[in-house]
Amino acid sequence: MTPLGAKLRALREARGISLKEMAAALNVSSAYLSALEHGKRGTPTSFLLHRMIAYFNVIWDEAEELQRLSEISDPKVTIDTGGLSPEATELANRLRDNIDRLEPEDLKFLRDELVKRTGKKR
Repeated sequence: MTPLGAKLRALREARGISLKEMAAALNVSSAYLSALEHGKRGTPTSFLLHRMIAYFNVIWDEAEELQRLSEISDPKVTIDTGGLSPEATELANRLRDNIDRLEPEDLKFLRDELVKRTGKKR
């Protein structure tokens, strides 16, 4: 599940909306919406994301959060380390090979450390 998928599901469940109802209102298939929630599909288009924001009738902070979550929710990531240091290439490869072995608290630690060191919250 992606960060955006988890948030969409939480919003939907908090409002008592079924996947089928939301899909019909957004004019997408329930299969697509399910795949989006489960991280099997890439991030939605900005047009669809804005329709989701309008559908949930969220404003300002929550709308910005959905946009931010969309930016960090691509389930298929490619990292080009060409021209970077050998350490960058090693890190990218080790992450690729081991991410499925890390516990959620380890992933949170690594994420938070990266944000702290780069100053990028994206």
